[in-house]
Amino acid sequence: MKRRSAIAMLVIGFAALSWSPQASSETGWVTLFDGKSLDNFNKIGDANWRVEDGVIVADKGNGFLVSKNGYGDFQIRAEFWVEPDSNSGIYIRCTDPEKLTAENCYEVNIWDARPEPSYGTGAIVNLAKVDPMPKAAGKWNVYEITAKGSTFTVTLNGQKTVDGAQDAKLANGRIGLQHGLGNKDDKGVANDKGVVKFRKVEIKPL
Repeated sequence: MKRRSAIAMLVIGFAALSWSPQASSETGWVTLFDGKSLDNFNKIGDANWRVEDGVIVADKGNGFLVSKNGYGDFQIRAEFWVEPDSNSGIYIRCTDPEKLTAENCYEVNIWDARPEPSYGTGAIVNLAKVDPMPKAAGKWNVYEITAKGSTFTVTLNGQKTVDGAQDAKLANGRIGLQHGLGNKDDKGVANDKGVVKFRKVEIKPL
C-alpha cells in the first residue's frame, strides 16, 4: 500500500511540474490570443480573419480585430508577419470600437510600402515619425508598445523606433489589429490583398 501511495504522489508531482510553465506565466500579462480562438476580439469590416495553425491570418478585405476590453496605461507585445505590400498595424486607445481611424486611435504602423515612409513601419501615424523606416516583410517580428499617460514608446525587434513621444488626446480605449487597404493601382483602386499574420498577442496593464 505504501508503495502505491508513493507512486501516486510521484504521478501527481510530475503532473504539477508539467502544468507549471503555463500556470506561472509572467506576472501581470494577459493573453489576448491563445493560438486557438478569436474570442477576445470583435470583427469590424470585411477582412477575412481566421485562425490557421495557431496563427491569426487575413489576406483580403479591409477591417480590424477589436479587443472586447479597453485599456489605459499598458504594455502590449505581439508577433507579426507581413508581405512587402501588406498594410497593417496595431491600433491602441481606440475610442470608437465600431470605427477605428488614425484620429480616434493611435496607429502603430506596419506598412513597408507606405507612400510616405516616415509614418510607415515602426512609426505612430501623425505622432511619431521613423527614419530610417525598418523593413518587416517576410519574417516574424516582435512589436513591444508601451502607453503610459501621455508617453509612448515602440520597440521593433529590440530596436526603439519611437522613444518617449508625447500626446494626451486619447487616454483609454480598445486595441485593434488591422488588415487594411494598400497602395493604389494605375486606376486609383486601393489593393485589399496582402497577407497579415499575428501570434502571441498579450497585454500588461500598468
